[in-house]
Amino acid sequence: MAAPAEHVETGSAATETDKTEAPEATSEPESSDCEPAAQDPDPGSDEDEDGEEPPVPRILDTPEDIRLEAIANTVALHPTRDMLVCGDVDGDLERTGSCGPRGHHMKSCRQVRFTEDGLKLYSVSRDKAVHLIDVERGQLVSRIRGAHGSPINCLQLVDENILATADDGGTLKVWDMRKGEAFMDLKQHDDYISDIAVDQAKRILLTTSGDGTMGVFHLKRRRFELLSEYQSGDLTSVAVMKRGKKVACGSSEGTIYLFNWNGFGATSDRFALKAESVDCIVPINDNIMCTASMDGYIRAINLFPNRVIGCIGQHVGEPIEELATSRDKRFLVSTGHDQLIKFWDISTLPDTTVKEYRKRKKKDGRMKSLSKKAHGDNDFFSGLVEETVKKEEEEEEEEEEEEDSDSGSD
Repeated sequence: MAAPAEHVETGSAATETDKTEAPEATSEPESSDCEPAAQDPDPGSDEDEDGEEPPVPRILDTPEDIRLEAIANTVALHPTRDMLVCGDVDGDLERTGSCGPRGHHMKSCRQVRFTEDGLKLYSVSRDKAVHLIDVERGQLVSRIRGAHGSPINCLQLVDENILATADDGGTLKVWDMRKGEAFMDLKQHDDYISDIAVDQAKRILLTTSGDGTMGVFHLKRRRFELLSEYQSGDLTSVAVMKRGKKVACGSSEGTIYLFNWNGFGATSDRFALKAESVDCIVPINDNIMCTASMDGYIRAINLFPNRVIGCIGQHVGEPIEELATSRDKRFLVSTGHDQLIKFWDISTLPDTTVKEYRKRKKKDGRMKSLSKKAHGDNDFFSGLVEETVKKEEEEEEEEEEEEDSDSGSD
């Protein structure tokens, strides 16, 4: 997650559309001398003569975009049902199908997360409060007012009852929600904490911060372990990859920093993208992850070998706040400053294989399109994109044949 931005209210207000009453129908004609109106021919006769068939309804590869009333900072998908919840800069929570409870937070909602069973929803906000919501009823169950001394920026669910939250002042708290109390309250960062990750064993919490460091906290021992070396820019996101053997951190400079597990003090590798930033990371499998950037592009990244696989999609010219995957891993969901929630088909992405050798860069510098909507939402160009992808695949096959022939000649 990127550095929290202040919400600027606009002076525009929604206006109701004027309703006009239909004119009353006239009664009988005034005179009998009027000629009877000519009867219209059978409306279906023209269609029969032309032999035209009614248009076939278009089948979409992904759900349609959702337009919001305000910019959404965060989005979460239900783990067992087709439900989506987002939190916006006005502090409101919205869900697909029907409006969720409004006005839950007094200020901007920073992050929302479902529990594993999908029965509860946690949210944190710039108003420094932690909220627990009953998903079925859409009602607030409990609230911790003043949970932090500074605005809360992110949260991480460890299990159904253990919740980690972090704020703009660099403080991390871990809560036992059964008691409503924090059993860990540590300030080790000098700037805002941008993201939190937990390992599969639920023992280690990892934090990234605007001070350029990654923090390591031991849950079982309830203590701080260490900070990584300082990086040149803000660390904005974190994810555990390669079956828990690697940790990837995004940065405000567009570089992905890689750490070995149990080697958190210094980076083991770094991978610079041609991106303005790496504000959000979502793992797809052990090797592949998707990243979101200030430039509006969603990139698919492979680790070891480190490659940009291609472009999943984009919010044209608008920063992206957060990414999330659907329960079946078929769709990737993104929310951006264009007040849109977009859906991207990533069903084939986990099967992508990346070879060790580096391919020749394209002359135009464009990333490979991994979906029909990758470089725009206009359906007019969808066929062109498909042909472009096929052409790219053919060129790749030719390059492989050339390299095989070269290696054989040696």
